[in-house]
Amino acid sequence: MISILDIAAILLCLSALFGWLNHRFVGLPHATGLLVIGLLASLVLVGVEALFPEELLYEELARVLHQIDFTRVVMEGMLAFLLFAGAINLNVRLLRHRAWQVAFLALIGTAISTIVIGVGFWAAAAWLGFPIGLVWALVFGALISPTDPVAVLNVLKNVDVPDEVQIEMQGEALFNDGVGVVLFTLLLGFATGMGDETFTAATALEHLLVEAGGGIAFGLVAGYVAYRAMRAIDDFAVEVLITLALVAGVYAAASKLGLSGPLSVVAAGIVVGDLAPRNAMSERTQTYVSSLWTLIDEILNSLLFLLIGLEVIILRFQPAVLTLALAAIPIALVARLVAVSTPVLLFRWTQSLSSRNIPFLTWAGVRGGISVALALSLPDDPAKSVILAASYAIVLFTIVVQGLTLGVLARRLWPADRGA
Repeated sequence: MISILDIAAILLCLSALFGWLNHRFVGLPHATGLLVIGLLASLVLVGVEALFPEELLYEELARVLHQIDFTRVVMEGMLAFLLFAGAINLNVRLLRHRAWQVAFLALIGTAISTIVIGVGFWAAAAWLGFPIGLVWALVFGALISPTDPVAVLNVLKNVDVPDEVQIEMQGEALFNDGVGVVLFTLLLGFATGMGDETFTAATALEHLLVEAGGGIAFGLVAGYVAYRAMRAIDDFAVEVLITLALVAGVYAAASKLGLSGPLSVVAAGIVVGDLAPRNAMSERTQTYVSSLWTLIDEILNSLLFLLIGLEVIILRFQPAVLTLALAAIPIALVARLVAVSTPVLLFRWTQSLSSRNIPFLTWAGVRGGISVALALSLPDDPAKSVILAASYAIVLFTIVVQGLTLGVLARRLWPADRGA
C-alpha cells in the first residue's frame, strides 16, 4: 500500500522534473507546460502498455493515481487556497467599477451557458447515437460552464489586456465557479431522482440565493473579523497564520452551514486583500503574506495541472465516445459566445460595454480542474462516461489551444493599447 507521503513525493518530484524540462526545452507557460508534458507522458505510457503488456511501469503509476481522489483533492483541498490567493490580489477599485458586468457574467451568464450547452449536448448526443437525458445534459452544462479561476488567472499572467477586461475575467472566474457548483448540485439532484414535486423552480432559486448569497455574506464577515485581528497586532508570523486559518476555517464552516465555500473564501479574500495592506499590515508583513500566497498559488497550480495531464492514464474512454467529446468543444464555444454577448445586446445604451471585447471574452472562457473534479464526482450512470470524456476534451482544448493563443488575439484586438 502506497502511503500519502509516497504519493506526495511522487507528485512533487514529477512537478519539479516536468517543470525543469518545460523551462529548459519547451518554453510554455509553467502550469500549461506541466499539463502538456504530463499528458504526453501519460499517452506514452498508454502506448507502452499496449505494445508491451508485461511492462509494470504503467500499472504502478496507474495504481498510484487511483489512490488519489481527484474530486476531494481539488474541491476540499486545493480550491480554497487557490481562490484566496487569487482574491487577495484582486483590484477592488476596478472591481467596483465593473461590479454589475462581473455579476451578470457570473450569475446570468453561467445560467445561459448551462442551458445552451445542455440543450446542444443533448441534441448532439442523440444525433451521434449516445442518447442521454436532457437533465443529465444540463448537469454537464452546469459543470463545464463556469470559467475556472485557477486556469484563467494562470492564463492572464501571460496576456496583456486592458484593465477593465482583465478585472471582468478575474471577477467572473472567482465568482462563477461557486454559482456553477450550486447549479450542478441542484440539477444533479433532479437527475438522480432526489427532486420531488415540492422542489420547484422557485425553491431551486431560493436555494441558489441562500447558498450563494449566504456564502458571500459569511465570507465578508469572516474576512472583516480577520482584518480586525490583524490590525490589532504587528507580528508577521501570527498575521500569516491568520490568513491560513481564515481560508481553511471559512471554507470548512461554510460547507457545514450549507453555504457556498468557494464564494465565502473569495469574499473573505477580497476583504483582507483590500483592507489589510492599507490599514493592518506593516511593509514586512505584506512582503511575507504576498510571498507565501504567491508560492502557494504556484505550487498548487503546478500540482493541479500535472494531475489533469496525468488523469488520462486512468480515464479510459470508448473510442466511439471521443466523437461526441470533440463535438462538445464547439458547443461550449457557442454557449460562451451567447453568454458574453447577451449583456452587450441587452445594455447597448450603456457606455461601459463594448462588442469589441466579445471575441476575447469568448476565447478566454478557459475551464480547468474544477470541471474535471465535478465530472469525476458524478454517481455511476451510463451518462457519466460520456460527460467525463466531453469535460476532459473541453478542459484540454481551452487550456492548451485557447490559453496559448489568447496573447495573439489580444495583440490583434488592442495593438494601440499594447504599444501605449
